[in-house]
Amino acid sequence: MKGVIAIYYDFLLTPEAKVLQEEVRRFVQEVPRQLLLDMDAEKINYPREFLEKAARNHLLGVRFPEEYGGRGLDWVAEMAALEEVGVLGTALACLYSLPSIVGEAINCFGTSQQKEKYLKSTLAGVLTTAEALTEPRGGSDFFGATTWARREGGHYILEGQKRFIVGAEGADYFMVYARTNPDGPAHEGMSAFLVERGPGVKVEYLYGLMGTRGGGTGRVRFEGVRVPAENLLGKENGAAEIFYRMMVPERLTSAGGALGMARAALEVAAGYSTRRKAFGRRIKDFQAVSFKIAGSLTKLDAARGMVYLAARAADEDKDPSLVRRLVSEAKKLATDTAWQVVNEAMQVLGGIGYTNVYPLERILRDVRLITIWTGTNEVMDLIIQHEYYGELKNRRRQVGRDLEADAKEADKEEEKVYE
Repeated sequence: MKGVIAIYYDFLLTPEAKVLQEEVRRFVQEVPRQLLLDMDAEKINYPREFLEKAARNHLLGVRFPEEYGGRGLDWVAEMAALEEVGVLGTALACLYSLPSIVGEAINCFGTSQQKEKYLKSTLAGVLTTAEALTEPRGGSDFFGATTWARREGGHYILEGQKRFIVGAEGADYFMVYARTNPDGPAHEGMSAFLVERGPGVKVEYLYGLMGTRGGGTGRVRFEGVRVPAENLLGKENGAAEIFYRMMVPERLTSAGGALGMARAALEVAAGYSTRRKAFGRRIKDFQAVSFKIAGSLTKLDAARGMVYLAARAADEDKDPSLVRRLVSEAKKLATDTAWQVVNEAMQVLGGIGYTNVYPLERILRDVRLITIWTGTNEVMDLIIQHEYYGELKNRRRQVGRDLEADAKEADKEEEKVYE
């Protein structure tokens, strides 16, 4: 069944974003079916030509300035684009997002030379990139990283390893976080670097992944790598600021891609329900089936609304605490929803949905990862509650209605025992 649902939401988009959405939709339609099959079978470990074609179509890093090859659009436009790419699965959606994710750091913290050399070349499809953040000892504990870099003259010597790096297999350069001040507080001792593939950079394609295959996921070892000092991104020991900024692109891109994967599964299931018959009737005429479609569609629309709300907040450069909360909510809701919708879609198809006759089993394997990466959804809960309690505390200092007083016996202070 051909994807059609997203076209009904174009009223959320500017004219420029509508044009982008349509261009990405056409680009996605032209992606060979065999590419998806070969990636899932791990016959292709890194589809560089996919990124090169996207670059030729001016579809990478659409938020960045035109002088570097972007379109100068906003996060809402990128969400529309990512939903379209998301129907292809997690691996291609993530590879499509990497120029936006790494590009965010370069655009916000890089020098003009770094933008010219790396950002412009990435958006042109000349260079490919990956973000090297996760380490074997833990993923969510960013400040517990053990990869280190030491300044020696005009270079830094980089040692350590990262794993679960999507795009590692084909990346020309990596954005790497490393400890540069082992004696100071953890949040004041990390730096970020742009590290080119070369001597001492060893990529190992190790993982037998459940899904999200073909995206070049691997382990990257840095063994005495000499990184030019001009490849320091931002300030030495200042990576915490970059890391907090990167929460936005990492989590919004995950949320946007999740919408596409959920939409793909829902459309397959809905299409199947209009053709499959049981007991002499199309199964869509049974409420047990049609109500699953209705519930899934409602959840998907709610998730899309949350994603666009968070994107708009990021575009408006609202209070950082609010943006962090909304982006975390969007990532959690969109990825949890995708997992729920895909499972319901498989239930609609029944046994045939569990086979490779339909793409649901591949989508399910792909979707399982997105509740884990770019911060697990449990970490999203941690951020959401932390930011909300901070907002609540500040709100109480402001003039507003005393909500606790709206009870008949609210004045009985002796009944309000807290300790």
